[in-house]
Amino acid sequence: MMNVKSYFLKSTPVAPLVVFRIGLGIMLFVSIIRFWANGWIEDLYIRPDYFFPYYGFEFVRPLGAYTYGLFAICGLSALFVALGFYYRLSILTLFLSFTYIELIDKTTYLNHYYFVSMICFLMIFLPAQVYFSIDAYRNRKIEATHIPLWCIDALKLFVLFLYVFAGLAKINPDWLLQAMPLKIWLPAHNDMPVIGFLFNYTWVAYAFSWFGCLYDLSIAFLLWNKQTRPVAYVLVIAFHVLTSLLFPIGIFPYVMIVTALIFFSPEFHQKVIESLQRLFFFSNEKMLYAKADYVYSSYGQHFVKGIFFAFFVVQLLLPLRFLCYPGSLFWTEQGYRFSWRVMLMEKAGYAQFTVRDETGKFIVVNNNEFLTVLQEKMMATQPDMMLQYAHILAEYYARHGFHNPQVYADTYVTLNGRLGKMLIDPTVDLAKEEESFASKNWILLYNE
Repeated sequence: MMNVKSYFLKSTPVAPLVVFRIGLGIMLFVSIIRFWANGWIEDLYIRPDYFFPYYGFEFVRPLGAYTYGLFAICGLSALFVALGFYYRLSILTLFLSFTYIELIDKTTYLNHYYFVSMICFLMIFLPAQVYFSIDAYRNRKIEATHIPLWCIDALKLFVLFLYVFAGLAKINPDWLLQAMPLKIWLPAHNDMPVIGFLFNYTWVAYAFSWFGCLYDLSIAFLLWNKQTRPVAYVLVIAFHVLTSLLFPIGIFPYVMIVTALIFFSPEFHQKVIESLQRLFFFSNEKMLYAKADYVYSSYGQHFVKGIFFAFFVVQLLLPLRFLCYPGSLFWTEQGYRFSWRVMLMEKAGYAQFTVRDETGKFIVVNNNEFLTVLQEKMMATQPDMMLQYAHILAEYYARHGFHNPQVYADTYVTLNGRLGKMLIDPTVDLAKEEESFASKNWILLYNE
């Protein structure tokens, strides 16, 4: 108990948190610019006629043309976070705007978007603006060189959670014994310069699978250890650069490369800050060098610790919630999202819907009339999206002459190279089924 109490009394230089603030802000600012420049705001959040909100967040609605304003707020907030300009307000608006965007449509769900939202949430409560920021430059009263040690360790712990759960998820027969889905994906990149020819060999898929599992299980611990940190960071760069070349996972590899720097020593980060000072001609006169501690108020410290404790309990339980559901997680996807399962399955599907009513009227639905290509692709393998789509169809056809429409799904899905099988019970009227956290008995379990 005394050790815990003394741990929470320890302080550390704020430099690692400051560098992380700058890196996070710049990466998200660039990401927003990239989204805008590629026309993805229009394609993903404005053009679709229908969206797939997350269960419990149905109140998050698309904003039409105002979505550009939402992205502008998000981008400016990210830039202000990097600069430490109105930091508290900026990190709060960054968290809210970024998370709102991601909650509009689960079609675009990616682990790294969830990671960014959660990191921004933690940063709301951390004093990342007290050093090398416009806020500290304008108000010397808030300036500090040291913060509580747990503020840095909380970020490290969250990164450890991500990697360890990602590694545990790879301990499954498909990944380790069948080298799936890498055995499917790697040969598609055999035209890569220098090493592409290797991807034609099956042993390479096995080597990648086993290395990926061991990497995820150990890398956070290797980064945390001073002796192994340099080698570990080289592995981080090599691993994530290679994954960025092989797979379309956006800025995630670079987010993790920058995030891993949080494990480095305060001295390393102080040198980074001094380099930035010289690069942008900042005067040293305004910077504090004598130790000055940032101290939470008594109430504030208890409040933040309580928030963080609840946060990590949730993060510990969410990836394990799949244990409450029957069947294969990869097949049913009940408990799949928000669990750090990254690039673990190759799933493709076909889903055709028929709408009937009591008078005998029926129609076979053309999905292209309702969904974009990406939405149809994602819906065709994910049961909860199928259920949402069935309700979209029921409401649509109820307005177009069908009396109490019934919606049935004819589905075939392949998982990691296996033969296609029916995913949804075709006799169940999905229009009468409701979303909930309960197990969905209309999902047909996979029997090998």
